[in-house]
Amino acid sequence: MKKALITGVTGQDGSYLAELLLSKGYKVYGLTRRTSTVNNERIKHIEDKIELIQGDLLDQSSLSSALLETEPDEVYNLAAQSFVKTSWNQPVLTGEFTALGVTRMLEAIRAVNRKIRFYQASSSEMFGKVTETPQKETTRFYPRSPYGVAKVYGHYITVNYRESYNLFACSGILFNHESPRRGLEFVTRKISHAAAMISLGRQKKLELGSLEPKRDWGFAGDYVEAMWLMLQQEKPDDYVIATGENHSVKEFVELAFGEIGIKNWEKYVASGKKEHMRPAEVDYLVGDASKARKVLGWCPKTSFKELVQMMVKADLELLKNS
Repeated sequence: MKKALITGVTGQDGSYLAELLLSKGYKVYGLTRRTSTVNNERIKHIEDKIELIQGDLLDQSSLSSALLETEPDEVYNLAAQSFVKTSWNQPVLTGEFTALGVTRMLEAIRAVNRKIRFYQASSSEMFGKVTETPQKETTRFYPRSPYGVAKVYGHYITVNYRESYNLFACSGILFNHESPRRGLEFVTRKISHAAAMISLGRQKKLELGSLEPKRDWGFAGDYVEAMWLMLQQEKPDDYVIATGENHSVKEFVELAFGEIGIKNWEKYVASGKKEHMRPAEVDYLVGDASKARKVLGWCPKTSFKELVQMMVKADLELLKNS
C-alpha cells in the first residue's frame, strides 16, 4: 500500500486530494498545525479514514519527525498562507510559510529519505503582470504580491533541489481553482455565498472590488488529479494546470445571480470598494495546459458554468440546513 503525507490537508485542495488518494488505496496522513480551535470541517467526512500528524512548516524538526513517523512514498506540500490580500498585511509570515516552508520540507526529505516523491503547489499568481498570453511553463514570472513572490521562491527552490540532489520533485503551476470548499474570503466563494444569502432574504448587498480582472477558473476536484499524475511519471517535471479559458469577476457574478433567478444583479452588487482592492492587481491570467494534456493525459472535466452552479447550489444547501 502506498503512503502519502499531505500538508494543508484541512484546506480545499488537501481535502479533495485526500479523497482521491483514498479512492486509489493509499494510506493517507495529513500534517496539521497545533491550534486552539480545530477546523477540520472540510475533512470531517473522511477523518476516520486518514491519520492526522502534528507538524508545522515553520518548524524544521517537526517535519523530519513527521517523515520518520509516516514513512511516506509521496509528499504533497499544499500548506501555505494562501490568501493574496493577507500577504500585504503579513508579508514576512507569508514568506516564512509559503517560501521558506518549502525549503524546510525539502531539507527534511533530503535528510530522511531521498526516494520520497515531492509535489509543490505553485501558483499562476507567479505570472502576475503577464509577459505573454497564454501563460505556459516557460513564461517569465512577474509576481504582483508578497504571496506571488513567495510562491516563485518555493517554485525555484523545488527546481533547485531536484537538480542539486536528484530528488523527484515536481511543481504544479495551478491556475485559480475553486469549489464549494473554498474559504469565504476568496472572491468566488464570497459571490456564491452572497447570491445564496440574497436569494434567501438574509443579505441585501454584495460588496466587491473591481469586476474587471479576468481569471482562468477551474474546479479543485479536477486539479488534484493532476497533482497525483505528476508524481506517477518516470521523470519529475513542472506543469501548468489550467482550463485555457478566462472569465471576468463580472461574469462570475452574472452566472451566480442567474442561478438564483436574478437578472438585474447590478441592484445587489456594489463594486469598486477601495477596501476590497489590491495594492497591485493581476488583471489577466489564462493558462496553456497543453504539456499536461500531452504528458499526463490530464484535462479539466468541469466547465466554468458548471463550477459556478455547483458553488451556488452548495451554498444554498448549506444555508438552508443551518
